[in-house]
This record gives sequence, C-alpha cells and structure tokens, in this order.
Amino acid sequence: MKLDEYVDLERNERAERRRLAADKSYDILDHLETFQDRFEETIQGDSLYGGVSPSIFVGTSNYPRVSTGLLSPVGHDEDAERFETSGAWYDEGVSISDVFARRTSLLNSNTAQEVTNVADSWDGFLGTQREVAIADRPVTVEIGLDERPEVDLDVGVEDVATPVGPRARARSAELAENPHVPRPVKKTLEDDDWNAEGAINYLYRRGFDVYEVNTILSAGALGQTDQRRLVPTRWSITAVDDTVGQYLRGRIRTNPGIDRVEVHRNEFLGNAFWVILAPGEWEYELVEMKAPGSVWNPDPEAGMYLAADWEGQEGRTGYVAETAGAYHAARLGVLEHLDDRGRQAKALVLRHVSEDYWGPVGVWQLREAVRDAFDDERATAETFGGALRGVAEHLPVSLPTLRRKSTMAAGLQTTFGDFG
Repeated sequence: MKLDEYVDLERNERAERRRLAADKSYDILDHLETFQDRFEETIQGDSLYGGVSPSIFVGTSNYPRVSTGLLSPVGHDEDAERFETSGAWYDEGVSISDVFARRTSLLNSNTAQEVTNVADSWDGFLGTQREVAIADRPVTVEIGLDERPEVDLDVGVEDVATPVGPRARARSAELAENPHVPRPVKKTLEDDDWNAEGAINYLYRRGFDVYEVNTILSAGALGQTDQRRLVPTRWSITAVDDTVGQYLRGRIRTNPGIDRVEVHRNEFLGNAFWVILAPGEWEYELVEMKAPGSVWNPDPEAGMYLAADWEGQEGRTGYVAETAGAYHAARLGVLEHLDDRGRQAKALVLRHVSEDYWGPVGVWQLREAVRDAFDDERATAETFGGALRGVAEHLPVSLPTLRRKSTMAAGLQTTFGDFG
C-alpha cells in the first residue's frame, strides 16, 4: 500500500476507534469534590480506612528515604482493577480526563521508609505493601491514617511515569485477606541468589507484562537478598522496560532482517507515532517533536521542541539523556513486534506531541500506542529515505530540521525537493 493511501485509511479508522482530548477538561474538579465525599463515607471512626488496594507507589523525593504507599480507589472496591495502570487503559480508549479521574480517586496512604534493608520486611506497613505488590489481584487492606487526604494536582517531571492522587500519612496497614501470589513470583522471591535482571526476564518470559513486573521490583521483592531495595515507581518502570528490551534485542540480533521498508502509524491522547522499519541490523532511534502548548513545551511562543536518542546493534553505553523513559517504552514495543516475527530491522520512531496532550498520563500510553501501531495495515516504500521523505510531509518539522536532530535521518542524501 502506498503511503498516501495508508495515511487516509489509517486516519479514518483511528477517528472511529480513539477518543482524543481535543480541549482541556476541568471535570477533574468535580472528581476532587466527590472524592472527599466518598472518603468520609468509607472512613471508620476518625482514622481507620478499609478498602481494596490494587497497587503501590514509591516516590523519589528525599531518596534514599522515600515516601512509599498503598493506592486504594476510594469508593470503588468492586472495580478496583480499573484503577491500576495497565494496557487495558489503552484498549478502553481512555481520555486524559479519564486518567486524571482515576488518579484522583486513588488514595495514596504512605509512610517514609529507607530503601535499603527491606529483604526480610514482611510485617507492618512495608510487609503489607509488598503483599499487595506481588498479588495477582487487588487485596483488601485496613489502613490506620494520621491525617486527612491532601489533594494536590500540581505535576512535575517526577509524575511522568504515573501521576498520583490525594495523599494521606499512614501509621499502619494490615491485610484483611490472604492474597494469591502466582507460582513464578514465589519462585523469584525464594531464590536469594537470583539477580534482579534475571528475575525480571524470567517473569516476562512466563507471561507477566511489564506493568506487573515493575510493581514487584518497586516493592523490593526482586534481586539477590542483600541487593533488594525499594525502587521508586518512576525508576522501576524504566528499569523493567530497559531490561526486557535488552533481553529482546539479544533474541533478535541473529534473526534475518525484514525484506522491505515498512511504515506504521498510530495516534493516542494527542500523540501521533510513526514507526519506520528498514532492512538491516538492529538500529533504533526515538525522535520526539513537542508542540508549543503541549504539556512538556507549555509556552505557546516557544516553537517546536525536538529531542532524540539513538542506539546501534550493541545498544547504548550512556544514559538516555533527552527522551528518558519514553525511549525505553517505545523501544519495547518495536522489539516485541520484531521478536514475534522472528526478524530484526532498523527502527526509527517519530513521536509528535501535539497541543492536545495537555496533561501527563504516563509512559504507558506511549508503550501501548507503539505496540498497537503494528496491529493494523502498514505502508511500504522502496527505500528508507523514500519512506522518511513521505512521512516528513505529515510532520510538524521539515526534513532538513529533522535531519539536523536525528542520527538515522542525518545519513540521508539531501535533494532539492527537501527544501520545497
């Protein structure tokens, strides 16, 4: 299929399948008010909260003494799983407002904790938190609170991975039921000599998605005994994406290459993704184009902001400086697709963050959008350069501008037509 035909087909299908946030929504204020009402209805006495907790959260501030907490969707015990970040949110077609509504329904009952020396902590608040993290379904808990929830929706860089809702300081937490722990998770807990990387890949191979694995890692439940520690949620998400990505890169490196250039596209929550796959050994780059007025480039007069990171067949030796967790999340989706096909390829992912992306929902949306980009019709091109020139017609920056930023695009020969 030619690229222009593919774009028209893809655009029509996406319009029917995805609900994108076209304008900023202030419905979130209503959710904040109803949260307070639900909390007052569920509190027992003046300090005991009983509810279902589907997940945990570990912060980064004041590391190595961090805020670590249980997340509970107040007033939503019967459908608590819907409030846990997962690929199901993408399948639902959630909006940015939907994500914020769910986040503001999650009470983060937290306490301060040193990240080290947690391997044998199975009692008290930390033990309850770990039981919630390793369970395969939400767990009923009783939490003793020292204060009423604090509502604060100011978001910063630390909220990119998973923005959280109201917080309350907790003095205790106890299980109200025996959680069910999958056998593979028990195996990783019992093996004291298994390093975290091996345990992560073992769970992934056993069918656990990265969402489940990063929660277990965050709770300090993976790795050799003397190395186990609490891992801030934002860090654990990227660590698992990176670890699994390295594992998959190793799996595909001896595979034959794809036999022609492919173009895949997807849109979700004000983000448009183009994935160009070309024959050859593994090579990967993420280029992000962030529109003025979007969440990470809020000044409407700032102009388009570009960021890029690249790796060759052997991977990277340095920190991903410009695209951070987005780099690893997008790479995972590409590598999973190639591994499923038994192939390898050069992969360029182009992400356009439009002004419609008005609130940070987390890197899960990027991971799932790239994963899904390969599920529908694709376009083909004769050459990588031809594909990129065709895609550039639909980007918010010119091909010469892209070439100055992108390692992979920089290798293309310039033509007079590029400056038209």
